[in-house]
This record gives sequence, structure tokens and C-alpha cells, in this order.
Amino acid sequence: MSAVYLVLLLLPLISAQTFHWGPCPNPAVQPGFIVEKYLGKWYEIEKLPASFARGKCIEANYALRKDGTIRVLNSQFYKDKVRTAEGTAVIRDMREMAKLGVSFSYFTPYSPYWVLTTDYTSVAVVYSCTDILRLFHVDYAWILSRSHFLPAETVRYAKQLLVREGIDISRMKATDQNCKDI
Repeated sequence: MSAVYLVLLLLPLISAQTFHWGPCPNPAVQPGFIVEKYLGKWYEIEKLPASFARGKCIEANYALRKDGTIRVLNSQFYKDKVRTAEGTAVIRDMREMAKLGVSFSYFTPYSPYWVLTTDYTSVAVVYSCTDILRLFHVDYAWILSRSHFLPAETVRYAKQLLVREGIDISRMKATDQNCKDI
């Protein structure tokens, strides 16, 4: 099967994602990342489209397990219901602690979860990218906060960082964090 046919077959599967021709960019990650300081609840402020996160009031909660892996519990309000997904994050290389892998099923490989920057107390910028035969890549980016809202200048800073690292944010959208009616 030619690569063109394969791409055409995969397009419907990635229509709710952000994809680009060519391989993934290789952005710099947070130096000296300390996973223990990153644990806890983070609220999604903005993101690139993701088929698995279409709701509002999206949050992620990270907790260390006894075996050293990290429990990832994502939740969102979607179609009049709170929906959750539990996964596992692992540090793949102790020399690059900010490059984690996350999986939400025993049957899927770990996807990249790279913390580009965080101050641990208010904001984090996270990126994930997967190459498809080096012909194109599917990527995700998130601006996260410890609170439901971030100042506009902090969001601008996070977006500028993503752009500087060669990440196209033209499809980035704000997440509705108005959760009073839930």
C-alpha cells in the first residue's frame, strides 16, 4: 500500500486532531523538572483540538503510585455528564525528567507528554507529538493552570513559548472553565 493511500485512510481518524506534514518538532523541555512538585490538580486553559477532550471544565489530577508510576485522572463535563479517564504516566529517561510518557490503556503505547515549562504553582505548558511514517505528525499542546483561569499575559507568554519552539498554535482554543452549573 502506498504512503498516500495510508494517509488518506488515516485522515478521518485524525480530523479532530492537529496534524502537519513532516516530522515532529523537537522543543526544549523544562530543565531540572521535579515530578513531585508537578503532582496534583491542573485545569486546562487552552489546547490544540483533541478528540478525547471535547467537553468543558477539563482537568487532570496527577498522583504518585507506590510503584513509582504516576496516576493520571482526567475529567471533563461532556454531554450533560462528568466523564473520567484514568491512565498512567512514566518518566522514560531519568536524564530528561520532563519527557514523560502517558497511556490510557494497557494495549496502547505511551504517548509523549513533554512539560516545556512550569512554575509548579500556577502554569504549565505541555506538548505531545507523534510522527506518522515521518510523512506527517499529529500534535497536541496544552496550557494548564492550578486555577480555573490564568491572566491574559500568562496565556500570551505560554503561546509565545510554543511558537518559538516551532509549534503551530493557529488552531488553539480556550477551554470553557465556567463550572458553576455542574
